[in-house]
Amino acid sequence: MNIKLKIWRQKNAKAKGKFVDYKLDGVSPEMSFLEMIDYLNTGLIEKGDEPVAFEHDCREGICGCCSLYINGHPHGPEATTTTCELHMRSFKDGGTIVVEPWRAKSFPVIKDLIVDRTAFDKILQAGGFVSIDVGGAGDSNDIRIRKDKADEAFDSAVCIGCGACVAACKNASAMLFVSAKVSQFALLPQGRVEARQRVQRMVAKMDELGFGNCTNTYACEAECPKGIKITNIARMNREFFGAKVGAQKVV
Repeated sequence: MNIKLKIWRQKNAKAKGKFVDYKLDGVSPEMSFLEMIDYLNTGLIEKGDEPVAFEHDCREGICGCCSLYINGHPHGPEATTTTCELHMRSFKDGGTIVVEPWRAKSFPVIKDLIVDRTAFDKILQAGGFVSIDVGGAGDSNDIRIRKDKADEAFDSAVCIGCGACVAACKNASAMLFVSAKVSQFALLPQGRVEARQRVQRMVAKMDELGFGNCTNTYACEAECPKGIKITNIARMNREFFGAKVGAQKVV
Protein backbone atom coordinates (compact mmCIF):
# COMPACT_ATOMS: atom_id res chain seq x y z
CA MET A 1 0.00 0.00 0.00
CA ASN A 2 1.01 3.59 -0.66
CA ILE A 3 -0.58 6.11 1.69
CA LYS A 4 -0.49 9.80 2.50
CA LEU A 5 -0.44 10.96 6.09
CA LYS A 6 -1.41 14.30 7.61
CA ILE A 7 -0.07 14.14 11.16
CA TRP A 8 -0.35 16.77 13.88
CA ARG A 9 3.13 17.88 15.01
CA GLN A 10 3.56 19.99 18.14
CA LYS A 11 6.90 20.42 19.87
CA ASN A 12 5.49 20.89 23.37
CA ALA A 13 2.42 22.05 25.28
CA LYS A 14 3.15 25.75 24.68
CA ALA A 15 4.21 25.54 21.04
CA LYS A 16 1.86 26.14 18.14
CA GLY A 17 1.17 22.90 16.31
CA LYS A 18 0.45 22.17 12.66
CA PHE A 19 -0.29 19.31 10.29
CA VAL A 20 2.69 17.87 8.44
CA ASP A 21 2.31 15.76 5.29
CA TYR A 22 4.14 12.47 4.78
CA LYS A 23 4.13 9.90 1.99
CA LEU A 24 4.65 6.28 2.95
CA ASP A 25 5.19 3.50 0.42
CA GLY A 26 5.34 -0.25 0.92
CA VAL A 27 2.87 -0.41 3.80
CA SER A 28 1.60 -3.94 4.43
CA PRO A 29 -2.20 -4.24 4.82
CA GLU A 30 -1.48 -6.58 7.76
CA MET A 31 0.41 -3.92 9.71
CA SER A 32 -1.32 -2.55 12.76
CA PHE A 33 -1.78 1.22 12.76
CA LEU A 34 0.96 1.64 15.37
CA GLU A 35 3.33 -0.56 13.37
CA MET A 36 2.70 1.75 10.44
CA ILE A 37 3.76 4.73 12.57
CA ASP A 38 6.82 2.76 13.70
CA TYR A 39 7.62 2.23 10.00
CA LEU A 40 7.22 5.96 9.36
CA ASN A 41 9.42 6.84 12.33
CA THR A 42 12.15 4.46 11.21
CA GLY A 43 12.34 6.32 7.91
CA LEU A 44 12.34 9.72 9.65
CA ILE A 45 15.16 8.68 12.00
CA GLU A 46 17.23 7.32 9.11
CA LYS A 47 16.89 10.73 7.40
CA GLY A 48 17.88 12.56 10.59
CA ASP A 49 14.38 13.94 11.24
CA GLU A 50 12.56 13.86 14.56
CA PRO A 51 10.15 10.93 14.86
CA VAL A 52 6.47 11.40 15.59
CA ALA A 53 5.78 11.12 19.32
CA PHE A 54 2.81 8.90 20.19
CA GLU A 55 1.78 7.00 23.29
CA HIS A 56 1.56 3.22 23.41
CA ASP A 57 2.10 0.38 25.83
CA CYS A 58 0.42 -3.03 25.69
CA ARG A 59 -0.65 -2.96 22.03
CA GLU A 60 -3.33 -5.48 22.98
CA GLY A 61 -6.35 -3.17 23.39
CA ILE A 62 -6.13 -3.21 27.18
CA CYS A 63 -4.26 -0.15 28.46
CA GLY A 64 -5.98 2.64 26.49
CA CYS A 65 -2.74 4.50 25.73
CA CYS A 66 -3.06 4.35 21.94
CA SER A 67 -5.46 7.28 21.87
CA LEU A 68 -5.36 8.74 18.37
CA TYR A 69 -8.03 10.66 16.45
CA ILE A 70 -7.98 9.10 12.98
CA ASN A 71 -9.97 10.46 10.04
CA GLY A 72 -12.48 12.10 12.36
CA HIS A 73 -12.95 9.15 14.72
CA PRO A 74 -11.36 8.30 18.07
CA HIS A 75 -9.26 5.15 17.46
CA GLY A 76 -10.20 5.16 13.77
CA PRO A 77 -13.08 3.94 11.59
CA GLU A 78 -13.63 0.44 13.01
CA ALA A 79 -16.23 -0.04 15.77
CA THR A 80 -15.16 -1.38 19.20
CA THR A 81 -11.51 -1.31 18.12
CA THR A 82 -8.59 0.48 19.75
CA THR A 83 -5.90 2.10 17.61
CA CYS A 84 -3.41 -0.69 18.34
CA GLU A 85 -5.97 -3.27 17.15
CA LEU A 86 -6.67 -1.32 13.96
CA HIS A 87 -4.99 -2.67 10.80
CA MET A 88 -4.01 -0.90 7.62
CA ARG A 89 -6.38 -3.10 5.59
CA SER A 90 -9.12 -0.83 6.97
CA PHE A 91 -7.82 1.97 4.74
CA LYS A 92 -7.67 2.43 0.96
CA ASP A 93 -4.47 2.14 -1.01
CA GLY A 94 -3.47 5.65 -2.11
CA GLY A 95 -5.76 7.30 0.44
CA THR A 96 -5.03 10.08 2.91
CA ILE A 97 -5.12 9.44 6.67
CA VAL A 98 -5.45 12.37 9.08
CA VAL A 99 -4.01 11.67 12.54
CA GLU A 100 -4.57 14.01 15.49
CA PRO A 101 -4.37 13.95 19.30
CA TRP A 102 -7.47 14.14 21.49
CA ARG A 103 -8.97 17.65 21.41
CA ALA A 104 -10.14 18.59 24.90
CA LYS A 105 -9.17 21.29 27.38
CA SER A 106 -8.83 18.67 30.11
CA PHE A 107 -6.43 16.63 27.93
CA PRO A 108 -3.69 19.14 27.02
CA VAL A 109 -1.21 18.14 24.32
CA ILE A 110 2.22 17.18 25.65
CA LYS A 111 3.92 16.58 22.30
CA ASP A 112 2.70 15.65 18.82
CA LEU A 113 0.03 12.95 19.37
CA ILE A 114 0.51 12.55 23.13
CA VAL A 115 -1.94 14.19 25.52
CA ASP A 116 -1.98 14.40 29.30
CA ARG A 117 -4.81 12.14 30.48
CA THR A 118 -4.00 12.31 34.19
CA ALA A 119 -7.36 14.03 34.72
CA PHE A 120 -8.91 10.55 34.59
CA ASP A 121 -6.49 9.37 37.27
CA LYS A 122 -7.54 12.26 39.50
CA ILE A 123 -11.21 11.31 39.10
CA LEU A 124 -10.44 7.74 40.14
CA GLN A 125 -8.39 8.97 43.09
CA ALA A 126 -11.40 10.98 44.21
CA GLY A 127 -13.54 7.89 44.71
CA GLY A 128 -13.08 5.14 42.15
CA PHE A 129 -12.15 2.45 44.64
CA VAL A 130 -13.35 0.41 47.62
CA SER A 131 -11.48 1.36 50.80
CA ILE A 132 -13.36 -0.65 53.43
CA ASP A 133 -11.60 -3.53 55.15
CA VAL A 134 -13.06 -6.64 53.57
CA GLY A 135 -10.93 -9.04 55.61
CA GLY A 136 -9.36 -12.18 54.21
CA ALA A 137 -10.40 -13.93 51.05
CA GLY A 138 -13.63 -15.82 51.65
CA ASP A 139 -15.37 -18.56 49.74
CA SER A 140 -16.66 -17.57 46.33
CA ASN A 141 -20.28 -18.03 47.44
CA ASP A 142 -20.02 -15.99 50.65
CA ILE A 143 -21.63 -12.97 49.01
CA ARG A 144 -24.41 -14.01 46.66
CA ILE A 145 -24.63 -11.77 43.60
CA ARG A 146 -27.18 -12.24 40.85
CA LYS A 147 -25.52 -13.18 37.57
CA ASP A 148 -27.19 -10.37 35.64
CA LYS A 149 -25.81 -7.83 38.13
CA ALA A 150 -22.35 -9.40 38.06
CA ASP A 151 -22.40 -9.30 34.26
CA GLU A 152 -23.46 -5.64 34.24
CA ALA A 153 -20.69 -4.75 36.69
CA PHE A 154 -18.15 -6.56 34.53
CA ASP A 155 -19.39 -4.83 31.36
CA SER A 156 -18.83 -1.48 33.10
CA ALA A 157 -15.43 -2.48 34.46
CA VAL A 158 -14.03 -3.20 30.97
CA CYS A 159 -13.70 0.58 30.40
CA ILE A 160 -9.98 1.18 29.76
CA GLY A 161 -10.06 4.93 30.43
CA CYS A 162 -8.68 5.85 27.01
CA GLY A 163 -10.69 9.06 26.72
CA ALA A 164 -12.40 8.29 23.39
CA CYS A 165 -15.71 9.35 24.95
CA VAL A 166 -14.26 12.78 25.71
CA ALA A 167 -12.73 13.11 22.25
CA ALA A 168 -16.01 12.13 20.56
CA CYS A 169 -18.23 14.44 22.60
CA LYS A 170 -18.85 17.98 21.30
CA ASN A 171 -18.84 19.09 24.96
CA ALA A 172 -15.74 17.05 25.92
CA SER A 173 -17.84 15.31 28.56
CA ALA A 174 -16.30 12.55 30.69
CA MET A 175 -19.63 11.21 31.92
CA LEU A 176 -19.40 7.85 30.14
CA PHE A 177 -16.02 7.15 31.77
CA VAL A 178 -17.12 8.34 35.23
CA SER A 179 -20.45 6.53 35.05
CA ALA A 180 -18.75 3.26 34.05
CA LYS A 181 -16.46 3.50 37.06
CA VAL A 182 -19.36 4.41 39.36
CA SER A 183 -21.46 1.54 37.97
CA GLN A 184 -18.87 -1.18 38.42
CA PHE A 185 -19.05 -0.57 42.17
CA ALA A 186 -22.68 0.51 42.50
CA LEU A 187 -23.89 -2.83 41.13
CA LEU A 188 -22.02 -4.91 43.71
CA PRO A 189 -22.65 -5.15 47.48
CA GLN A 190 -18.98 -4.45 48.24
CA GLY A 191 -19.35 -1.05 46.59
CA ARG A 192 -22.61 0.00 48.19
CA VAL A 193 -21.02 0.93 51.54
CA GLU A 194 -19.28 4.00 50.08
CA ALA A 195 -21.69 4.57 47.18
CA ARG A 196 -22.99 7.96 48.33
CA GLN A 197 -19.58 9.51 48.91
CA ARG A 198 -18.09 7.91 45.81
CA VAL A 199 -20.48 9.33 43.24
CA GLN A 200 -20.49 12.81 44.76
CA ARG A 201 -16.69 13.00 44.94
CA MET A 202 -16.11 11.67 41.43
CA VAL A 203 -18.70 13.97 39.84
CA ALA A 204 -17.31 16.96 41.77
CA LYS A 205 -13.78 16.18 40.59
CA MET A 206 -14.98 15.74 36.99
CA ASP A 207 -16.56 19.20 37.09
CA GLU A 208 -13.52 20.70 38.79
CA LEU A 209 -11.22 19.42 36.03
CA GLY A 210 -13.25 21.20 33.35
CA PHE A 211 -15.00 18.40 31.52
CA GLY A 212 -18.21 19.41 29.77
CA ASN A 213 -21.78 18.32 30.42
CA CYS A 214 -23.62 15.46 28.72
CA THR A 215 -26.28 16.51 26.20
CA ASN A 216 -27.27 12.99 25.10
CA THR A 217 -25.80 12.93 21.61
CA TYR A 218 -24.71 9.27 22.06
CA ALA A 219 -21.37 9.97 20.36
CA CYS A 220 -19.49 8.57 23.36
CA GLU A 221 -21.21 5.18 23.13
CA ALA A 222 -20.85 5.07 19.36
CA GLU A 223 -17.08 5.66 19.50
CA CYS A 224 -16.18 3.72 22.66
CA PRO A 225 -13.70 0.95 21.74
CA LYS A 226 -15.08 -1.26 24.51
CA GLY A 227 -18.77 -0.72 23.81
CA ILE A 228 -19.60 0.95 27.14
CA LYS A 229 -23.33 1.80 27.20
CA ILE A 230 -24.83 5.17 28.12
CA THR A 231 -27.22 3.35 30.46
CA ASN A 232 -24.32 3.80 32.88
CA ILE A 233 -24.87 7.56 32.74
CA ALA A 234 -28.52 7.10 33.73
CA ARG A 235 -27.39 4.91 36.64
CA MET A 236 -24.82 7.47 37.74
CA ASN A 237 -27.46 10.22 37.69
CA ARG A 238 -29.75 8.11 39.87
CA GLU A 239 -26.88 7.43 42.26
CA PHE A 240 -25.94 11.11 42.36
CA PHE A 241 -29.43 12.47 43.00
CA GLY A 242 -30.11 9.66 45.46
CA ALA A 243 -26.99 10.63 47.38
CA LYS A 244 -28.10 14.28 47.43
CA VAL A 245 -31.55 13.37 48.76
CA GLY A 246 -30.02 11.03 51.32
CA ALA A 247 -27.68 13.75 52.55
CA GLN A 248 -30.60 16.18 52.96
CA LYS A 249 -32.52 13.63 54.99
CA VAL A 250 -29.56 13.10 57.30
CA VAL A 251 -29.35 16.84 57.89
